[in-house]
Amino acid sequence: MSKAIGMVEYKTVSAGVTATDLMVKTADVDIIEAQTVCPGKYISIITGELSAVRAAVDNAKSTFELQLIDSFVLGNPDPSIFPAIVGTTDISEVNALGVLETFDAAQIIVAADNAVKTSDVKLIEIRLARGMCGKSYCMLTGEVAAVDAAIERAKDIIMPSGMLLDSSVIARPDKKLIEKIL
Repeated sequence: MSKAIGMVEYKTVSAGVTATDLMVKTADVDIIEAQTVCPGKYISIITGELSAVRAAVDNAKSTFELQLIDSFVLGNPDPSIFPAIVGTTDISEVNALGVLETFDAAQIIVAADNAVKTSDVKLIEIRLARGMCGKSYCMLTGEVAAVDAAIERAKDIIMPSGMLLDSSVIARPDKKLIEKIL
């Protein structure tokens, strides 16, 4: 089985912390991130073998169903997702800049994974609900056509959930902006 990533997003810190404990007790998974995010929500991101991640997320979802905002399990995530989440990507050049924003944290990771699998783009960052009233965003780069295609695919993924907030593609972002982003 392949490496997988899963996430649960809760309305309350209490449910989120308890669900995180339950997930690591349910299956052999590792915690990538578990923390309070704005506005007082709690997110937990885990990784491990697909069956373990699925079992852990399913158990947390069913046990704390009333407090759950959103969740996902990705069976074969693009490797660039991990450094983008923790802010350790190494991008030296930005041709076009794509920005995608959601109302929650779970949908942005799923959308970012689909975006990088759609066309030749690189993730710059995935920001998960910190300091943004619970909203999240991702930034990616590549040639203009590739960034356009990636953003359109990501929007198609998010649209059914109702969590899409906004998106943009900048063909040639100014060097001053890029210096602040990187």
